[in-house]
Order: sequence, then structure tokens, then C-alpha cells
Amino acid sequence: MSVYKASGSPYYRYDFQIDGNRFHGSTKTRSKRDAEAVERRLKENAKRELKAVGSAGNAPLTIDIAIGQYWTEKGQFRSGTGYFATLEALVTYFGKDKRMDDIDDRAIVDLVEHKRQQLPWGKTKLKNGKLKTLSNATINRQTLEPLKAVFRRAKLWGYHFPKEPRWSEHWLKEPQERVRELHRHEQEALDVSIRGDYQPWFSFVQLSGRRFNETLIRWSNVNWDAGEIVTMGKGDRRVWTPITPSIRKILESCRGHHPEFVFTYIAQRTRDGRLKGQRYPLTYGGTGALWKRAIKKSGVQDFRLHDNRHDTATKLLRQTNNLKLVQRVLNHAHLSTTAKYAHVMDDEVARALEINAQSRNKSRTRARDGVNGPRNKGTPRPSP
Repeated sequence: MSVYKASGSPYYRYDFQIDGNRFHGSTKTRSKRDAEAVERRLKENAKRELKAVGSAGNAPLTIDIAIGQYWTEKGQFRSGTGYFATLEALVTYFGKDKRMDDIDDRAIVDLVEHKRQQLPWGKTKLKNGKLKTLSNATINRQTLEPLKAVFRRAKLWGYHFPKEPRWSEHWLKEPQERVRELHRHEQEALDVSIRGDYQPWFSFVQLSGRRFNETLIRWSNVNWDAGEIVTMGKGDRRVWTPITPSIRKILESCRGHHPEFVFTYIAQRTRDGRLKGQRYPLTYGGTGALWKRAIKKSGVQDFRLHDNRHDTATKLLRQTNNLKLVQRVLNHAHLSTTAKYAHVMDDEVARALEINAQSRNKSRTRARDGVNGPRNKGTPRPSP
């Protein structure tokens, strides 16, 4: 038997090879006899799997290989610049040789617990006397969602995962998303606080209703003939925006600035390989930093970059009273997600209720007049 105890761990580990394929890891047992039994089961499973792999043509899938292939096929085409680092963090945590079929519910519980102890990048902020760690939303978006996407893609390659985690059981509860709308004076303050070279992008953010990372579009996403902008967004869903006259004007103002990316900025100084006065594509991090400076300069309180999306949705719903239309603009999969904006129609609901009440009162008045009101001469009195 090849079980052994490694220093620093109370558990026995296994390490064996079959047909040139190495299998190793923890048995999660403290007893050598139990560890040997675990290893026997693992060897039998490995033999069956290799036999199946031989007929199917697939090799055992490690997380390093899976994420590499996923990046090539899907990941590199996502909006934003931090997705590669997100995937790379998963490989670092599990180790390059971690097999996908070994990632089960227990592994996800451990992963989430590990993430709960981490600080946001570059943050040392105290919250209630403690260091502020990653939020539930961040863990969901930057850990669970990407890993689930890799599993989903691997199944298209013909792999099967009998122990695949039950993802819904691991999803962390997030606070209900608030809805924030800009007042007119706030809008005016923001408009004069956004740097001139960022103005086309900011106008597009507010007119399109897209998520932040979905606004960093390429010219290849723009179909002038069809009059549409199409990218892939959250959950690998197709994000569609019509090229309205206002959006067309924004796009045309950006022509000739960059061969690949639509929105660019002008470098304010020469550094990090950039030359002062030259244009470069907007980045996720750089645009986020610019937004923080602009919001501080404007004096607008409690308004995040993502709140521009809420602002667009609430104004659009107030103008149209059409929740399905807003769902389409925001690219929500379910109308229930869009329903959080329904409060903007409260006045319409109140007016409708009052109209209904007035209609009922008129009906009651007519009914009373017909029974108890003045009768024409010769009209028989109703029976009691």
C-alpha cells in the first residue's frame, strides 16, 4: 500500500499510479487501516474511469486543464479585465493537479470558508472593530459562479461528474439590492464632474442600462447594418442594445480613436508604457477609480457606479409603465428580478384604485336612485 502521513496533517494520504496516470490526495482518515480501504476504493474507481476514458477518448480532467480550455473557448470573450485572475485564483487554491471529479460539496464548503477569511484586494478597512472580509456577493460572483461555469462547460466536452456540488446549497445570501435614482440636480452635478474624455462612455452607461463591465465594448460588438450592439454578459447571456439615434451619435464620436475598443481615455502623463496625450482603451480598474474621483467631486452622496443602471430602469419604467420592456433593457432572465423597480408605478396604482373606487360609487348611486329615487306617475311600487 502507498498510504502515508505527511507532516502538518493528521490525515493519511494516498499516491499511486495506474497506466502512467498519477492519483494522489488526502484520504480524510486518521487510521492507516481506513486509509488503505479508501485507497482500494479509489484504485477501483480509477480503473473503471480509465477504462471508460479509453473508450470515450477523454483523459482525466484536472482543474488546470479545464480552466485553460474554458478560458480559450469562453472566458477570454467575457467583458472586463479581471476574469482571468478570477479563474487563476481557483487553480491556485485547488492546485493544478486537482481533478474536477474530486470537487464535491465538501470541497465547496471548504472553499467558501477559505474565501470568508480573505480581505478585499487592497483593503484593510475595519468593520465593527474587525477587518472587513469578502462579501457574500463577491464570493458568489468571483468564486462560485465561475467554477460552476467551468463544470457546465466540461459537461459539454463529454465529462460526467457524479459528485458535482449542489450549487444552490452553497449560494450565499445577499442583501436585497437597493434601488437608487438620481435627482435632476445630482445628474447635473455628475455631468460636469466626469472628465471630458470619459463623457461618451458615461452617456452610454446611462442610456443603455448595461452593467459596468458590459459597457467596455469593442467595435466588433457594434453591428451598424442591424442597428444593434451585442455582447455576452452575466451568466453567459446575450446582451442586446439597439443603436438609437442618441447612441449612434455617441458611437460616431468615438470613431477613429482606437481600432478595437469603442471607449478610450487620454493619458494625462507618460508612465507605465503610456504616452501623455495618446488614447488607450478604458479598463475596469481605471474607470472605477475615475468614477470614485468624479462622484467625490460632484458631491453626490450614496450613489455607486452600478446605481446608474437602477437610475435608467426607474426613469424608463416611470415613462412607459412597461415592466416587460424594462426587463428586456436590463437583460433580466426573469421578470421577478425586474419587479424590484415596480415601486415607481405606485402613483399609477393609486390613481387606478381611485378610478375604480369612483366607478363603484357611481354604480351604487345609480342603483339607489333606481330603487328609492322619484318614481314616474303610474309606475308600480316595487314589492318589499
